[in-house]
Amino acid sequence: MLGLRETGGTCRLSLAGRVYGDGRTLQEAADDLVSRVLTIALCLRTGCMSVSGEIGSEAPWFEFLWEIGETAASGGDIRGRILGPPDPTA
Repeated sequence: MLGLRETGGTCRLSLAGRVYGDGRTLQEAADDLVSRVLTIALCLRTGCMSVSGEIGSEAPWFEFLWEIGETAASGGDIRGRILGPPDPTA
């Protein structure tokens, strides 16, 4: 779930309250968010970050991050998976 907050001319876009991206525009905030999620996903995938075996209710979050890492590693587009599909009317 994406959240958006504007404060003092800055946008903050958050993903499920876990990761955020900041920017002067919504586009910059989205770019920053995608970059941060990708960094976390690649750290998880390459072993730079480890996860306890007792993740419980957080399992879907880590499965999502793993999927993002796999998609990126295979050259796929992660932006739509993180932000949702583009609006065809835009």
